[in-house]
Amino acid sequence: MSVPLSQHRTETAFSDHKLPLLHDEAVAEAHRCLFCHDAPCIAACPTAIDIPQFIRMISTGNTRHSARTIFESNILGASCARVCPVEVLCVGACVYNDLDQPPIQIGRLQRFSTDTAIDNDWQFFEAGADTGRHVGLIGGGPASLAAAHELRRHGHACTIYERDEVIGGLNVTGVAPYKLRADAALEEAEWILRIGGINVKTGVEVGRDLQLQELERTHDAVFVGVGLGEDSPLRVPGEDLEGVFGAVEWIKRMKLTTVDLSQVRRCVVVGGGNTAIDAARETRALGVPEVTLVYRGQRAGASGYAHELSAALEAGVQTKWQSVPTAFEGDDHEKPAPRVQRVRCVHLDIRKQPIAGSEFVMDADLVLIAIGQSRLGAMFTALDGMRVEDGRLLTDDDGFTGRRGWYAGGDCRNGGKEVVNAAAEGKRAAVAIDAFLNSAGSARRG
Repeated sequence: MSVPLSQHRTETAFSDHKLPLLHDEAVAEAHRCLFCHDAPCIAACPTAIDIPQFIRMISTGNTRHSARTIFESNILGASCARVCPVEVLCVGACVYNDLDQPPIQIGRLQRFSTDTAIDNDWQFFEAGADTGRHVGLIGGGPASLAAAHELRRHGHACTIYERDEVIGGLNVTGVAPYKLRADAALEEAEWILRIGGINVKTGVEVGRDLQLQELERTHDAVFVGVGLGEDSPLRVPGEDLEGVFGAVEWIKRMKLTTVDLSQVRRCVVVGGGNTAIDAARETRALGVPEVTLVYRGQRAGASGYAHELSAALEAGVQTKWQSVPTAFEGDDHEKPAPRVQRVRCVHLDIRKQPIAGSEFVMDADLVLIAIGQSRLGAMFTALDGMRVEDGRLLTDDDGFTGRRGWYAGGDCRNGGKEVVNAAAEGKRAAVAIDAFLNSAGSARRG
């Protein structure tokens, strides 16, 4: 299905930021839950997990039922337990916050149940009776995994086409390893695939190795879960120097291979979103003495989560607010290729315009640019009925794209949200695809 992960990945230097709960700790925490009838934590969860129910099952010692409750709503519940920003979702909505008491540790309780299930290879779901229908899924990330699993429960055969050599999408290649390492994400993906009937073709890029029209002819329906594309460039001089990377590209290298930071003393990360904050925390944790986050706006305007930024600052990450690089410079005589040595920057006013005379220079051995990623919707405009806006596929609430039999979910649809959003959109689209296939079958039989 996929190539084995290297045992010498740089990410293995990281340990869990949030340690798993032991059995007695989980039971004690579960007993704190008030089991609210109109639980706001459920409303705050994009997959609407019955949180009081799964916590109640932990408190009664029924971990198996607890895990099933989670997976019934979110088959990617194990990774979401680690990577979800629970501080602004379920935990942030916990009623204990209004009582000035510590909220229930929902994410850690969810991890306790889901890890137990996967570690014991508990299987809760079976493929439905074969319908003779086949669905193609473009991209092997969380949205497609959730969609494929739900489609198999309805009996439809599935083929996932993944450009990379490993399944799992950003869960494997992009999530900060102190939240979720690649091996854990891959283990979850393989556990999901054990439902059977999901064919995975890695190393296949739709649009290059397989054309959209051929895909449409081969399958009765298609789900698009391609995520986002390459890192967006800053477009300033020197961006092609050695040591200047897109942050997503660099994080992927760090998670899947070995990166050498032994000669890196100063790292500059450009951006103010969650990817930028993750990159800054990662390089700092890997021993880079000086890591500076450079963002064009004020701290309050940064799109990254406040609790993640606070953690970065506590780890020693420095910041330059209302600043932007204007050029990267290196030694022209350096062999075999010039490497970045300096970053020229300028301060910006509140309108994000350069302030005359405010230029400054920072030394840097490594630069990571995290100002966004390209969107891949344009590749689908050749198909009549597909609607694209600013590179994002437009759909209805069920993921229908406007072209018969084509549905979408995840980052290519929502522009770049959380894993839990991708899981929710993938499952919702699968339900709509099932309804479409049943309707199409009834029409043919009639």
